[in-house]
Amino acid sequence: MSESNGSGSGNGAQAEERQFLLQQLYIKDLSFEAPNTPAIFSGQNGEPDVQLNMKNAHNRLDQNRHEVILHLSVHAKVDNRSLFIVELDQAGVFFLQGYDQEEIRRLLGIYCPNTLFPYAREAISSIVAKGGFPPLVLQPINFDALYAQASQQQAAQA
Repeated sequence: MSESNGSGSGNGAQAEERQFLLQQLYIKDLSFEAPNTPAIFSGQNGEPDVQLNMKNAHNRLDQNRHEVILHLSVHAKVDNRSLFIVELDQAGVFFLQGYDQEEIRRLLGIYCPNTLFPYAREAISSIVAKGGFPPLVLQPINFDALYAQASQQQAAQA
Protein backbone atom coordinates (compact mmCIF):
# COMPACT_ATOMS: atom_id res chain seq x y z
CA MET A 1 0.00 0.00 0.00
CA SER A 2 1.36 3.38 -0.88
CA GLU A 3 -0.19 6.72 -0.04
CA SER A 4 0.60 10.29 -0.95
CA ASN A 5 -0.60 13.45 0.68
CA GLY A 6 -1.76 14.62 -2.74
CA SER A 7 -0.66 18.22 -2.31
CA GLY A 8 1.26 18.42 -5.59
CA SER A 9 2.62 21.84 -4.65
CA GLY A 10 6.17 20.71 -5.34
CA ASN A 11 7.70 22.36 -2.29
CA GLY A 12 10.46 20.55 -0.42
CA ALA A 13 8.55 20.69 2.86
CA GLN A 14 6.14 17.96 1.80
CA ALA A 15 5.68 15.11 4.22
CA GLU A 16 7.48 11.89 3.41
CA GLU A 17 5.37 9.61 1.22
CA ARG A 18 3.54 7.00 3.30
CA GLN A 19 4.29 3.41 2.47
CA PHE A 20 3.19 0.18 4.12
CA LEU A 21 4.60 -2.93 2.45
CA LEU A 22 4.86 -6.60 3.39
CA GLN A 23 8.37 -7.41 2.16
CA GLN A 24 8.74 -10.98 3.42
CA LEU A 25 6.41 -13.60 4.86
CA TYR A 26 7.72 -16.71 6.64
CA ILE A 27 7.20 -19.30 9.35
CA LYS A 28 9.81 -18.64 12.03
CA ASP A 29 8.93 -21.66 14.19
CA LEU A 30 6.40 -24.50 13.96
CA SER A 31 5.80 -27.37 16.38
CA PHE A 32 3.18 -30.12 16.26
CA GLU A 33 2.67 -32.77 18.93
CA ALA A 34 0.09 -35.55 19.11
CA PRO A 35 1.17 -37.27 22.34
CA ASN A 36 -1.67 -39.80 22.59
CA THR A 37 -1.67 -41.19 19.07
CA PRO A 38 -2.62 -43.72 17.82
CA ALA A 39 -4.84 -44.63 20.81
CA ILE A 40 -6.63 -41.28 20.72
CA PHE A 41 -8.05 -42.05 17.25
CA SER A 42 -10.10 -45.01 18.50
CA GLY A 43 -11.15 -43.66 21.88
CA GLN A 44 -12.22 -40.16 20.89
CA ASN A 45 -15.62 -39.20 22.36
CA GLY A 46 -17.30 -35.83 21.97
CA GLU A 47 -16.16 -32.48 20.71
CA PRO A 48 -12.62 -31.39 21.50
CA ASP A 49 -11.96 -28.50 23.85
CA VAL A 50 -9.67 -26.18 21.88
CA GLN A 51 -7.68 -23.49 23.69
CA LEU A 52 -6.01 -20.74 21.69
CA ASN A 53 -3.34 -18.47 23.13
CA MET A 54 -1.90 -15.65 21.10
CA LYS A 55 0.66 -12.90 21.40
CA ASN A 56 2.59 -10.74 19.01
CA ALA A 57 5.98 -9.11 19.12
CA HIS A 58 7.96 -6.84 16.84
CA ASN A 59 11.60 -5.95 16.30
CA ARG A 60 12.90 -2.89 14.50
CA LEU A 61 15.36 -4.06 11.84
CA ASP A 62 16.38 -0.64 10.55
CA GLN A 63 14.83 2.80 10.16
CA ASN A 64 11.83 1.64 8.12
CA ARG A 65 11.72 -2.16 8.43
CA HIS A 66 10.13 -4.11 11.27
CA GLU A 67 9.85 -7.84 11.89
CA VAL A 68 6.44 -8.74 13.33
CA ILE A 69 5.91 -12.18 14.89
CA LEU A 70 2.43 -13.57 15.58
CA HIS A 71 2.71 -16.47 18.04
CA LEU A 72 -0.24 -18.86 18.22
CA SER A 73 -0.51 -21.84 20.56
CA VAL A 74 -3.39 -24.29 20.11
CA HIS A 75 -4.09 -27.14 22.53
CA ALA A 76 -6.96 -29.52 21.76
CA LYS A 77 -8.20 -31.99 24.39
CA VAL A 78 -10.97 -34.56 24.75
CA ASP A 79 -11.81 -35.87 28.21
CA ASN A 80 -8.66 -34.21 29.60
CA ARG A 81 -6.47 -36.12 27.12
CA SER A 82 -4.44 -34.13 24.63
CA LEU A 83 -5.33 -34.60 20.99
CA PHE A 84 -2.70 -32.23 19.67
CA ILE A 85 -0.64 -29.17 20.50
CA VAL A 86 0.45 -26.73 17.80
CA GLU A 87 2.76 -23.78 18.32
CA LEU A 88 3.43 -21.42 15.44
CA ASP A 89 5.43 -18.24 15.00
CA GLN A 90 4.17 -16.67 11.77
CA ALA A 91 6.37 -13.73 10.88
CA GLY A 92 6.75 -10.99 8.34
CA VAL A 93 9.04 -8.09 7.52
CA PHE A 94 7.09 -4.88 7.03
CA PHE A 95 8.36 -1.64 5.47
CA LEU A 96 6.78 1.42 7.13
CA GLN A 97 7.62 4.91 5.94
CA GLY A 98 6.08 8.33 6.56
CA TYR A 99 4.14 7.49 9.73
CA ASP A 100 4.49 9.08 13.15
CA GLN A 101 5.34 6.94 16.21
CA GLU A 102 1.72 6.46 17.34
CA GLU A 103 0.68 5.39 13.83
CA ILE A 104 3.61 2.95 13.70
CA ARG A 105 2.58 1.44 17.07
CA ARG A 106 -0.97 0.96 15.78
CA LEU A 107 0.22 -0.57 12.50
CA LEU A 108 2.55 -2.97 14.35
CA GLY A 109 -0.12 -3.86 16.90
CA ILE A 110 -3.18 -4.12 14.65
CA TYR A 111 -2.59 -4.12 10.91
CA CYS A 112 0.54 -6.30 10.78
CA PRO A 113 -0.89 -9.14 12.95
CA ASN A 114 -4.14 -8.89 11.00
CA THR A 115 -2.12 -9.37 7.79
CA LEU A 116 -0.25 -12.38 9.22
CA PHE A 117 -3.25 -14.15 10.78
CA PRO A 118 -4.75 -15.74 7.61
CA TYR A 119 -1.36 -17.32 6.84
CA ALA A 120 -1.06 -18.60 10.41
CA ARG A 121 -4.63 -19.97 10.32
CA GLU A 122 -3.90 -21.87 7.09
CA ALA A 123 -0.61 -23.28 8.41
CA ILE A 124 -2.28 -24.54 11.60
CA SER A 125 -5.23 -26.07 9.74
CA SER A 126 -2.86 -27.81 7.33
CA ILE A 127 -0.53 -29.24 9.99
CA VAL A 128 -3.47 -30.48 12.10
CA ALA A 129 -4.92 -32.27 9.05
CA LYS A 130 -1.51 -33.79 8.26
CA GLY A 131 -1.46 -35.06 11.85
CA GLY A 132 -4.56 -37.16 11.11
CA PHE A 133 -7.18 -34.88 12.65
CA PRO A 134 -10.01 -32.94 11.01
CA PRO A 135 -8.77 -29.52 9.81
CA LEU A 136 -9.02 -26.86 12.49
CA VAL A 137 -10.70 -23.62 11.45
CA LEU A 138 -9.72 -20.73 13.70
CA GLN A 139 -12.25 -17.93 13.88
CA PRO A 140 -11.27 -14.39 12.80
CA ILE A 141 -9.69 -12.22 15.48
CA ASN A 142 -10.43 -8.55 16.10
CA PHE A 143 -6.90 -7.18 16.55
CA ASP A 144 -8.28 -3.64 16.85
CA ALA A 145 -10.20 -4.63 20.01
CA LEU A 146 -7.20 -6.53 21.41
CA TYR A 147 -4.95 -3.50 20.84
CA ALA A 148 -7.46 -1.19 22.55
CA GLN A 149 -7.73 -3.58 25.51
CA ALA A 150 -3.93 -3.82 25.86
CA SER A 151 -3.64 -0.02 25.65
CA GLN A 152 -6.23 0.39 28.42
CA GLN A 153 -4.38 -2.12 30.61
CA GLN A 154 -1.08 -0.27 30.08
CA ALA A 155 -2.73 3.06 30.92
CA ALA A 156 -4.23 1.60 34.11
CA GLN A 157 -0.83 0.28 35.22
CA ALA A 158 0.90 3.62 34.55
